[in-house]
Amino acid sequence: MLEASEILKGRILIVDDQEDNIMLLEQMLQNAGYQNITTTTDPSAVCAMHQAHRYDLILLDLQMPDMDGFQVMDGLQKIETTGYLPVLVITAQPAHKLRALQAGAKDFVSKPFDLVEVQMRIHNMLEVRLLHQKLDNYNKVLEQTVEERTAELRASEARFRSFTELSTDWYWEQDEFGKFTKVSGPVFEMLGIKVGDMSGASSDAVAGGWDAIEHAQLKANIAGRIPFLDFLYTRNNLDGTLEYLQVSGEPMFDSGCRFIGYRGVGLNVTERMRDEAEKMRLRNGMNEADKNVD
Repeated sequence: MLEASEILKGRILIVDDQEDNIMLLEQMLQNAGYQNITTTTDPSAVCAMHQAHRYDLILLDLQMPDMDGFQVMDGLQKIETTGYLPVLVITAQPAHKLRALQAGAKDFVSKPFDLVEVQMRIHNMLEVRLLHQKLDNYNKVLEQTVEERTAELRASEARFRSFTELSTDWYWEQDEFGKFTKVSGPVFEMLGIKVGDMSGASSDAVAGGWDAIEHAQLKANIAGRIPFLDFLYTRNNLDGTLEYLQVSGEPMFDSGCRFIGYRGVGLNVTERMRDEAEKMRLRNGMNEADKNVD
């Protein structure tokens, strides 16, 4: 809502070729507390004045020599590209009222003036105009905020992906049907997936080498939309060696809580597992030697 002081500070232009009419309206507005009033008897100057000052309300007489109010409104239409003319027309001709509204005027007052009615129409028009401007400014701020937040999210996503690529061997995303939509790193190779192209790949298209029980457990996690952390599985390579892979994943949901797929990261932990196995073997060997000494 607007404060009364905001309305009284609205920029008003009075346009009439009759000085008496201008003085009457100006005095009425000053008595009502309006603080920013400009007047002119030259209709040809109105467009330039509005271009420079962007008045919140223009009180415009229609019957003027050389250039009437309709011609003035034609010129104002080229300035107000949004199509909103802050014009309150003044006319003594009832037939001109409809034409003025069709030309873009927002309201009208009749001559001779009913000062109470004129004050009310001016107040209402200024209130609507200023609220319209506030809404427009709010939308611009909102649009700017959205652009800034979008840029921040994109930067954050880029940082996340960069961190993910540095800390893991691969990253992947799947849609709700199990089709891979985004991959980074040797995803298909690590998962043992046979694929012609990414759009046709799914988590079900698995080649040999997996441990059947581990594969079934991972599939059950994904089918149940269960997040999993550091899931360890093995794969037998063609050369007979055993490969250890570690994967973490989580289900994704949209703003309406609808499941839209999975995303996750993976690591090849073969070297680590072999090192741990070797340490365990040495430890067991030392324990066995201690037993023999005893």
